Order: sequence, then structure tokens, then C-alpha cells
Amino acid sequence: MLQEELKELAAPILDKVTAHPFWSGLRDGSLPGESLAHFVHQDTAHLLPAYARSLARTAAAARSDRYTALLGRSITGSLEARDKLREAYGNLAPELGAPQLDPEAAADPATHAHCSFFQAASATSFAAGFGALLPMVWFNFQVSNHLLEHHTPGSRYAKWIEIYHPGEGYGYAVKGFMAAADRLGEELSGPERAELVDHFAVSTRYEWAFAEGSWSRPSWPL
Repeated sequence: MLQEELKELAAPILDKVTAHPFWSGLRDGSLPGESLAHFVHQDTAHLLPAYARSLARTAAAARSDRYTALLGRSITGSLEARDKLREAYGNLAPELGAPQLDPEAAADPATHAHCSFFQAASATSFAAGFGALLPMVWFNFQVSNHLLEHHTPGSRYAKWIEIYHPGEGYGYAVKGFMAAADRLGEELSGPERAELVDHFAVSTRYEWAFAEGSWSRPSWPL
């Protein structure tokens, strides 16, 4: 099954992501508040909207209504998650000792590249778009579960971690995406299947880059 091939491909990067100082600092409460603020702004103001638009383009290119419906539902879910996280962070920031979000902050170099990759992949083909979009679904599920299961109880970010978790129902969406990957593994031509896998592999690396950017908070050269 294609999903098993993709999970095996993603496993080393997923391990590096969950071990990254951004996520480990969130788990034990040592993460600087500025890094969490950077993550929330980059995610909600730039990455999630770009992801939703790329879902829409990929859905429009699907040759089967079942894929259009799957991706279409995720468009709404992504934008609703954006709003929920942004509001929750604003309410919790004083308690967390973290700064409020700067609505004028631009996408940092890593986020800009990530968003551009989504846009380019979804404009290339359905297979490329699906492959590029799938890691964000899979990694979000794995990382948020890992956070919930391994964070230090009562630590600085414990409340945020509970809010950040998308809930048990999200698992059904993930299963839908992975089942779609298995079907596509059978339906796509050889070159299309390879295109999906190649874009998936690149997209997993962007998941690490997003954690790194949130930790280091890079800026554009003047």
C-alpha cells in the first residue's frame, strides 16, 4: 500500500521533528514565548491560508468526486483551525508570558518558501498537489498526539498543548487522506505515482524547516 511506503519515507523526518528544540521546548515548558508567538503567526497568518488555497486548486484538478470532496472538507477545516488557534493564543498569551501577535509581521523566509511550494505543487498536477499536501495532515496528527502524550503536566504550555490538539475527530480525516493515498497508488500511472511520492518527500522536509524557523525566527536580509 502506498501509505506504508509514505510513512516509511516520512519516519526519519518525523523523528527529527518531534525531537526538535521547538517541540521539545513546548513539551517541557522551556520554549521562549517569542518562538511560540512566531509559530502561531506564521502558521495562522500565512501557512494555513496558503494550504487551504492549495487544497482548493488540487481539489479542482481531481478526476474523481471522492477526492474533490475529501480535499474540499479540509479547506473549511484548515481555515476554522486557523481562526481557533489565533483566538486561543490571543486569550492565553498573557497567562503564558508570551507576546501578542504582530498582525503586520510578514512571512519569514522559510514560511514563504513553504507556501510557495504548496502553490507550485497544486498548480503542477493533482498528483503533485496531493503529495505536497499530505505531510501536513500526517505530521500534524503525529506531532499533536506526541505533544499531548509526552508534555510535562502542569508545565508552562500545558493549556496551549491541549488547545492545539485538533481532537479525536481529526483522526478520521487523517485516515481518509491515507486511504486516498492507497487508492491513488493503484489508480495513478507510474510517472504520476512517482510525482506524488517526490512531492511528499520534499514536503516532509518543510515540516522540519517550519519547526526550525519557529525556533530560530529568521528574518529577511535588509
